[in-house]
Amino acid sequence: MTLLISFAGVFFLIMMPIFGDGMTGLDFSDDLFNKLSKGSSYFIPAVKEQIKEFDGKQAKVTVKLKSEDDAKTAQALLGKAGFNAPATGDSLAVDVDLGKLLSKVVEDSDLMYKDDGAKVGAFYGLSGDADGKKAMKAWWGFLAGMIKPLQKEKQVPMANAVNLVNQKAIEPAYNFYGIKAESILDKIPTAAGLLIFYVIYTMWYGFGIFEVFNGIGLSMSKSKIKKEV
Repeated sequence: MTLLISFAGVFFLIMMPIFGDGMTGLDFSDDLFNKLSKGSSYFIPAVKEQIKEFDGKQAKVTVKLKSEDDAKTAQALLGKAGFNAPATGDSLAVDVDLGKLLSKVVEDSDLMYKDDGAKVGAFYGLSGDADGKKAMKAWWGFLAGMIKPLQKEKQVPMANAVNLVNQKAIEPAYNFYGIKAESILDKIPTAAGLLIFYVIYTMWYGFGIFEVFNGIGLSMSKSKIKKEV
């Protein structure tokens, strides 16, 4: 009971907004590990190198989007980026320099990763940070729609490059937008302390429950093997 009562007391403190900037212990740990995750998810320089081989290579496919509105948004982005893609309903007829297209998307992703969504939004005639995310979401949907058509055209390397940009450039930039990136090397004591505390705190509760059930006569033991007479 002492273990469980003290566990509850510590839990109460964790849920209090006393960990800086009005954060609870859960908010603090969540914020820290989000920052560390962003700091370890900057793949854009490597992506830039990998897509260079597609400079000057044309990708000619029909991309089907989820709706006509999505097609119009994607067409508008392509137009602003200097590409022409005639729309028919929810589909776009694409004939673009793949290297140039992916380079532009990666450039936007880099700005988003560095939390400069306003610049991305302004380029496409939008305004505000949130509109930068709208642009990146539209780019992701458009590129995702290119993958299967490219595969059907037996342009697997192109399809892989498009998928790479989506996964390693757009997704980290979009998902971690607004979060400050930090290196684990600068936060080793704090991160290690939180992980060690988590292990100890879990065992703390486990042993408390174990001792309570043991005290009231409920326990787990290996059953005896019955021997025939």
